[in-house]
Amino acid sequence: MLNCYPKWNYIVLSLVIIISLLYALPNLYGENPAIQITGKNGNFADQHFFDVIKKLVIERKLKHKSISIKNGVITLLFNNIDTQLIAKDIIEKKVGKKYITAINLVPLVPKWLNFISAKPMKLGFDLRGGVQFLIELDIHNLIKKIQNQNLNNMRDDLRKINIPYNNIYTNEHSNLEINFKSHHDVDSALIYLKSIYKNLILKNNHNNSIVVKIAPFYINEIREKAIQQNIYILRNRINQIGLSESSVQRQGSDHIIVNIPGIQDIARAKEMIGTTATLEFRLVNNNINLNAALISKNILPSDTEIKYMVNGQPVILYKNTILTGNHITYSNSSIDEYGNPVVNITLDSNGGDIMSLFTRKNIGKYIATLFIEYKDSGQKDSNGHAILTKNEEIINIANIKAPVGNSFSITGIKNLNLAHQLSMLLRTGTLVTPIRIIEEHTVGPTMGQQNIIQGLKSCLYGLVACAIFMILFYKIFGLISIIALLINLIIITGVTSILPGITLTMSGIAGIVLSLAVSVDANILINERIKEELHNGFSINKAISKGYQKALSSIIDSNITTLIKALILYVFGTSSIKGFAIMTIIGIITSMFTAIIGTRTIVNLIYSNKNIKKLYI
Repeated sequence: MLNCYPKWNYIVLSLVIIISLLYALPNLYGENPAIQITGKNGNFADQHFFDVIKKLVIERKLKHKSISIKNGVITLLFNNIDTQLIAKDIIEKKVGKKYITAINLVPLVPKWLNFISAKPMKLGFDLRGGVQFLIELDIHNLIKKIQNQNLNNMRDDLRKINIPYNNIYTNEHSNLEINFKSHHDVDSALIYLKSIYKNLILKNNHNNSIVVKIAPFYINEIREKAIQQNIYILRNRINQIGLSESSVQRQGSDHIIVNIPGIQDIARAKEMIGTTATLEFRLVNNNINLNAALISKNILPSDTEIKYMVNGQPVILYKNTILTGNHITYSNSSIDEYGNPVVNITLDSNGGDIMSLFTRKNIGKYIATLFIEYKDSGQKDSNGHAILTKNEEIINIANIKAPVGNSFSITGIKNLNLAHQLSMLLRTGTLVTPIRIIEEHTVGPTMGQQNIIQGLKSCLYGLVACAIFMILFYKIFGLISIIALLINLIIITGVTSILPGITLTMSGIAGIVLSLAVSVDANILINERIKEELHNGFSINKAISKGYQKALSSIIDSNITTLIKALILYVFGTSSIKGFAIMTIIGIITSMFTAIIGTRTIVNLIYSNKNIKKLYI
């Protein structure tokens, strides 16, 4: 039967429209300025802390809409941004550094929409603004770390060629000093070490000692490499937590600016961005009496040191690091058979070889997993740089019972949330040098509110003009095309709201308008085909059927070519180009659905099984 769909077609189309409408609805509701408070290092805010914050808000008479706690995160809603910013300063002074206090915008989505996880679209930095973080890199700490490595290497090198020395240490200027017994030893050491260390400046200090400095050109190389690698890792971290369309760029010699649009889950983003954590695997030294070493550290050999477990128990470790987090290619968190959180780790080929060789040679011994994190002490040095404190905890000690390859698991982590955070940090890469967020503030739309309004108005006027043309030129079929166009817009909005990691930018809106234009173009092809078949003498129902059939191939060809172009733009484009491409891809797919199936369904409902004498087209 001509122009008649089976019932299931109508049901499927209705379900698509209803679901799209439900997930598009959250975009009609506003947002509330909010403050989110969450614990650091995988910890949660508990009920007692919630009561403390609630009492503080009441005592300071901060006008707020509500205060709630869910999944260890305290959320306060305010009527305006001014009160939000005042409350943030007051709360930050109260909670100190154990908690993260972050500004946010919470969508005013009804509970029944929250129940189906319906959320508004994420808007890009150009449309809505967001939060900007200014991050400072601790290059001085990185230089100290490199000098410590040089210290260990030089100690080994001098021992290999039997050049005796009295002492080797790092002075207050992060330079190495090596004291020798005689002037002859100084000369021998200078000749040998200069032949090996081309990136260092070695000078005779005229008191049987050598001063070792890092060459200025090498410091610049270190700085450049640290900046680029940290930018790459920060981008990975932001992408891991679903904050797309964010920008990470360099600012000056040792600063990075991170712009996060949409202000979504900033508390978590702030913690993930600012955390500098890694793992080191070291061998446990059981050959020394622990109690005696605690009384007098002088009995400790120069290659060992005391570290502490999470419960405060001391352990003697060798200083030599077997492996670091730099060799970790993938990690995830899970629960073992005893219900304890674990982090599963996969190493690269080089790391796997190192771990396999080491464990094969040290079966029966114990290996410790040392968790290292740098935290801001709140103090600055004489140069104005933030002083970071290095916190180290042994989270696991395991007996080497058999050789270990490139995959293994770490236990001993406090809770599943910390295990999840640690696995994400390891998965995205270890920061080359510690960082510190020194500024955080909200930023308005980068395009300017007036430009955004004018851009949206131009898009709206274009669609209205298109609707008027279609209705005047194609009458009822033109009206059907416009209805399909509106349905297409609803579906695009719903899909964009559902899909994770998609952020709407101004260029994305241009992609939507383009796809809507393509949708109208498809309807024009169909309408012209129907008119052509009517002129050829076919009946109305036959003309409608043949019009859709003959226009189908042209519509598919034109949409596929546009889709290929959009895919190329997405693959090779950056930032706004990608935003335009992804919205064009979504729009083309939905426009083909509404232009072909949507309009045909409406036409079938109107003209199926009816004796139509005249077609208004």
